[in-house]
Amino acid sequence: MSANAQAFDRWIRGPFVAMNTELEELYFARPDRADVEGVGEATKARLRDEGQRHVLALWQEGNTGDGFETAFGVLGNVGMYLGALRRHELTNPAREERSPFREASSLAMHVGTSIGMAPRFATAHLAQRNLAVRGVRKSFTSLADEFLFIDENTRGILSIQRAADALGRIVPLGVSNPVADVEFAAALAALQTAKSANERLFANLDTDRFFYSVRPYYKPYRVGRTEYRGANAGDFSGINEIDLLLGLCRANDPSYAQILVEKTPFMVPEDQARLRECMRHRPLLDEFLAIADQGGAGEPWFQANARAFLAICDVFAETARQHHDELVARFIVGPSAAMDQRHMAGLTASGPPLAALLRSLEALRDQRMAAQRPDLGTRHDDLARLRALCVG
Repeated sequence: MSANAQAFDRWIRGPFVAMNTELEELYFARPDRADVEGVGEATKARLRDEGQRHVLALWQEGNTGDGFETAFGVLGNVGMYLGALRRHELTNPAREERSPFREASSLAMHVGTSIGMAPRFATAHLAQRNLAVRGVRKSFTSLADEFLFIDENTRGILSIQRAADALGRIVPLGVSNPVADVEFAAALAALQTAKSANERLFANLDTDRFFYSVRPYYKPYRVGRTEYRGANAGDFSGINEIDLLLGLCRANDPSYAQILVEKTPFMVPEDQARLRECMRHRPLLDEFLAIADQGGAGEPWFQANARAFLAICDVFAETARQHHDELVARFIVGPSAAMDQRHMAGLTASGPPLAALLRSLEALRDQRMAAQRPDLGTRHDDLARLRALCVG
């Protein structure tokens, strides 16, 4: 890592966090907490100018050849800088045709292209690839609720990745293999851990602090002329590997395929490769049903493995319900009802209006829950058939 990259990283972990925290305290004390205009202008200018000096040094250096980890770190740091500028209304894609921060955009595009990712900070920068220095993770602020959100979110992601790993190892074994019970049990335990992380997050996260002081850093912003949506907690392959391996979602479904195409650039390259590989496997649910069609449902291994598979589907469905019915409904939809209408246009991190976002999230939830929705073509009937085949 070059001296310039190291200096930028130290700034992001130190003064950058302090200035954002100072501004958040000012905003949170206002009658309209979503109104950040005309507040803390000196601190905003300092954040902008200090960050610009680091960006200029790296932009002029123009070297991303130190390996993936260095380039990934630089991409995350410049992305966090641009995300903070967007949060503090120093840039806003609604009023601009291109980013006013030319050098930061150029640096982000250079580094992002070099490693095959979207030129903005991604979930991985603050989650599963967030390098801690003496116990401190990267963050935008030092607020307890942001660390709670980052930490429990990361625990959930790591657990879902473990579940995806276990399910993927069943593919070469086959669902009829008695020793697949090891991987079914591992996947179930990992998903239960993810569910527990969600429960802790929802029990302890302050609704207003999340809505007004954490969520705004994940808004869309422009890099050059292009507006990139905000980082999303689902921007890793594990969740989609589970969708596809279980068979609850299909890669040839137009709406689900659109999700995969849209999110791929926001994932680290190794996750992109895992997702492509996963799309070539036959879903486990289809394997069970094919064996049943051949008269194998009465075999002891079928009964044991099918019950284990259904238990995994049940816990996975609960995590999907948690995300939508508790995180989205309680921490986004609820607080937005009290928000001044002039702030609604920039509410969602993914870009579309809240109503449109909710419809797409509800559809994804119902697919993962295998809800009875003929308009979506969920696997409700197929799961019900498999349950009926399990005796005792």
